[in-house]
Amino acid sequence: MSVKSTLSAALGLVLSTALSGTAFAQEKITISYQPAMYWALPLHFANEKGWWSEVGLAPEFVTFPAGAPQIAAGSSGSWDVGITGAVPAVLGAARFNISTIAVANDESQTNALVVAGPDADAILADPALIKGQQILLTTNSTVDFTARKCLGKFGLAFDDVRFVNLGQAQIITAMSSDSGSLAGVWAPNLYTLEDKLGAKLLCSGADSGAVVPSFVIATEAYAEASPGQIGKFLAVYLRGWSWAKANPEEAKQLALEFYASGGLEVTPESMDKEFGLRPVFLLDEQLELMSRAAGASKVDGWAGEIGAFLATVGTITEAPDAEAHITDTYLQAIAGDEKLRAFAVEFDPK
Repeated sequence: MSVKSTLSAALGLVLSTALSGTAFAQEKITISYQPAMYWALPLHFANEKGWWSEVGLAPEFVTFPAGAPQIAAGSSGSWDVGITGAVPAVLGAARFNISTIAVANDESQTNALVVAGPDADAILADPALIKGQQILLTTNSTVDFTARKCLGKFGLAFDDVRFVNLGQAQIITAMSSDSGSLAGVWAPNLYTLEDKLGAKLLCSGADSGAVVPSFVIATEAYAEASPGQIGKFLAVYLRGWSWAKANPEEAKQLALEFYASGGLEVTPESMDKEFGLRPVFLLDEQLELMSRAAGASKVDGWAGEIGAFLATVGTITEAPDAEAHITDTYLQAIAGDEKLRAFAVEFDPK
């Protein structure tokens, strides 16, 4: 039996025991994410529905304003598992051996360049007019990756514009005070600029041919020490998306509350966009995206392009090997255990 098969079997035993009704201790797990982010919604759903205790987990949560500080904190043991954008996830793999264990969502349509102000219509008609201008964005992020893809689509080089590195909240403040007219943002900040400033979408990741995923991740130390807990966490996460697909209206209401708790007020119409523009993947879809039966998986390809971007801009010297940091071990363990699979996909509309 291979090492991977042995680990999957062990995980299946641990997870099946957790769901058997046998009394067991609630194990602590520290989960990291960024507040008011769509891909963190399953955490909120699980809190509201009491799912953590069903698998024997007692979660603690830590939040970060962006992916780079989140990854840095993971390297020092500040959290065990988390959800983040693909750019920080790959950066974490290159620097700290952080593993990608699932896809959180596809946010290609919601990482974008937007334009506001009196010149917006002219720029929309001829995007090359942004040459020589500054773009406010968060560097080393998915929107940085998207912006560079969009520049290529417009026939422009990186040196044709000037990137100004700001946090997402700072970008909204700057745009609101007329300190910038071009910005790179991710949702739901995208909708805030559209709703409050009349900003217009100039180019998204999807428009530029870029796949911009977010990933579920685990630190190396925690993966070595507590693989069974990672499987339980991932089962709860997948259950959250399963439930949301079956209960979209309640899910949207809980999402509005979750965003507000993170300091971001969005309209119900904007929340409709969130659910409509950001595909998520249930267990079988995850396994298909991760499959290497015919060579490199789709996720390998997505992460490889992100790694190439990070190497090109000098953030890392070499893109990490996708097969070394992307694993479907925990997904396979869930799929191979009847009780755990039923838990993870209980609300699957299929």
